[in-house]
Amino acid sequence: MAVPDKAKARRTLALVALVCAAPVVTSYAAYYWFTPTAKTNYGELLDPRPAPEMVGEQLDGGPFRLSMYRGKWVLLIAESGGCDDACRNKLYATRQARTMQGRERERIVRVWLQPTGAPLLQDELLAQHPGLIAARVAPAQWAALSESVSATRSVFLLDPLGNVVLRYPADPDIRRLSKDLERLLRASRIG
Repeated sequence: MAVPDKAKARRTLALVALVCAAPVVTSYAAYYWFTPTAKTNYGELLDPRPAPEMVGEQLDGGPFRLSMYRGKWVLLIAESGGCDDACRNKLYATRQARTMQGRERERIVRVWLQPTGAPLLQDELLAQHPGLIAARVAPAQWAALSESVSATRSVFLLDPLGNVVLRYPADPDIRRLSKDLERLLRASRIG
């Protein structure tokens, strides 16, 4: 009679071991063989790296340092000359995406960089974008933002610690950009 009890005990032990090992085996299988293909962010996620320090002059003659805006989320637009239609679209998209954040919009700063010696901006353009920080800096300072795509074709998002984290296309989709900002602001306790 003792032999059947040993067999039953072994089966029970094997079943308990199998139940305990199943989550570990399943997690390894899911991690190595079933990688998700969908992503939730609109912008291209970059390896976070500190933004280069940019020093220049604001349009009103005051000093400009990019590091002055640490502690805020920064939407950074760099233009190589005057403001053409593509530039106006970027400014409009970033303004609208910031506005769509409601009371959280104060956590976001929009910075527009132009090269030193660029033609003066039209007052009407600046009037359409209240709160826009416009500055002139040497183009070599913003060249380090992006190695693969010209910095003048993108909108960059800097986190409150001063890291470049996302890159958006030259003609960003306002709703999708706004959704990215909403998610980041909700998840972030800094800035």
